[in-house]
Amino acid sequence: MKSNPSMLRIARIILLLLIAVASACQVSKENASKKLNEPVYSLFDSTLRPFYHGVASGDPLTNQVIIWTRVTPEDSIARIPVQWEISENENFNPILTSDTISTSPTKDYTVKVDVKGLSPGKYYYYRFRALEKTSPTGRTKTLPEKNSDSLTFAVVSCSNWEFGYFNAYARIAEKEVDAVLHLGDYIYEYGVGRYGNKEVDRKNLPPHEIISLADYRTRYSQYHLDAGLRNVRQRHPFITIWDDHEVANNVYSEGAENHQPDQEGDFNIRKAAAKQAYYEWIPIRESDKHYRSFSFGPLAELIMLDERLEGRTKPVDSISDPAYTTPERSMLGTEQEKWFETKLKSAATWKIVGNQVVFSDLDASLVNPKWSKNMDSWDGYPAEKKRIADFIRQENIGDIIFLTGDTHASWAFEVAIDPQKTYKAKNSQGAFAIELGTTSVSSANSNEYTTDDTVKMQEANYLKANPHLKYTNQRDHGYLLLTLFPEKAKAEWYYVETLLEPDNREHVGHKLVVNKGSHSLK
Repeated sequence: MKSNPSMLRIARIILLLLIAVASACQVSKENASKKLNEPVYSLFDSTLRPFYHGVASGDPLTNQVIIWTRVTPEDSIARIPVQWEISENENFNPILTSDTISTSPTKDYTVKVDVKGLSPGKYYYYRFRALEKTSPTGRTKTLPEKNSDSLTFAVVSCSNWEFGYFNAYARIAEKEVDAVLHLGDYIYEYGVGRYGNKEVDRKNLPPHEIISLADYRTRYSQYHLDAGLRNVRQRHPFITIWDDHEVANNVYSEGAENHQPDQEGDFNIRKAAAKQAYYEWIPIRESDKHYRSFSFGPLAELIMLDERLEGRTKPVDSISDPAYTTPERSMLGTEQEKWFETKLKSAATWKIVGNQVVFSDLDASLVNPKWSKNMDSWDGYPAEKKRIADFIRQENIGDIIFLTGDTHASWAFEVAIDPQKTYKAKNSQGAFAIELGTTSVSSANSNEYTTDDTVKMQEANYLKANPHLKYTNQRDHGYLLLTLFPEKAKAEWYYVETLLEPDNREHVGHKLVVNKGSHSLK
């Protein structure tokens, strides 16, 4: 029988159509099975797709800076090309430099670029392109090489999703600062309802205590969907250091109060996961050492200490423990302590120390007789603290300012090694440094658990028991603004009005000044 060419052509076309339909169905099935699992999906702002987490910069130097973003695809893609651009102006005309790199699930789709070849003390604008979209434009600033008329730092610590909105970050985004110094507790590890404010409809994701790499990644992803944090990272470079809750409460190099191996597995595996997620999500230059320093020209040297994972030995429970005063117990570890001493000898006018926990002696006996000293702070490591104090005094190093987070309270100390005996409040005799503590962005203050009047009485008792303490506020949330001049340093504590909703109200709660060459706060 003779074949019909027309019929054959029709048969071939039908066959091709059937193959195409089958292939499309197979592709559809594969895409459905590869849909990216994003537990925070419900929090995404669709107008920002795929740059839901915005952009950020950090660890600025005189000639380079880290720029960051996260590209969130609809489906799990093995590799995403990402183009970055940086310019001296917002319209990117001309583009100073650009390149294309890639990200993947192994990096949690985050992107970090160490941009080099920049000029000192200049603003730069940057952006990313991926998946046919362009990111928001970020702004950053390199460090000065020459002397500056002034420098301003916003100092923050302790942001907790379940305690409320990050309004302090939003207010900093509106100000002109040279850098944001984050002193730790960038996230909290707890599960839903474990540590938060039930009046706020913000529930942790994942809902359980975070332990695995996927857990930590999800928690960082959630925090960066707060508009306040997203905006401040887009506007200013960050210089960060971790405290304990980036891993687990009261962490030290070999364990943590909030880690039980029989329930949560190998601590070192958990610590490695926490560190990996931190370095993926934070615009920080990665190194085997987390502690580092930044030179802001002749005006300031910024020294960021790692008081948790580098060398901290296990804390003791009380001053009655026989091991309490032994010299082997350490907050920094031998290597970091020696490095710190070297950095304190900087020729810069101001030596600024990024310090996680209170360095000054603090007598809490009038507030809580059963808990007169905080063993998690420098008071828990007296031998090492004394070595550092003795070094500063013996080397006659002046103009040191410790910046401290952790306590969810504001503090201003004239740092003295023995405030009850050798220190004289009238003329600041015996003081050898200044310490300024920033309150929490949102983590619980004392008045989350009692009345304002009760907390005011506690504040008065702190001042009464500690003559070197010149200011404290245990009630309000916000940040510290530190402005350095060649002849003085000015501290301003800003407090937001509420955490219950996004809100733009704030006020200055207190101001203090220390003059160059002085250890007296006025």
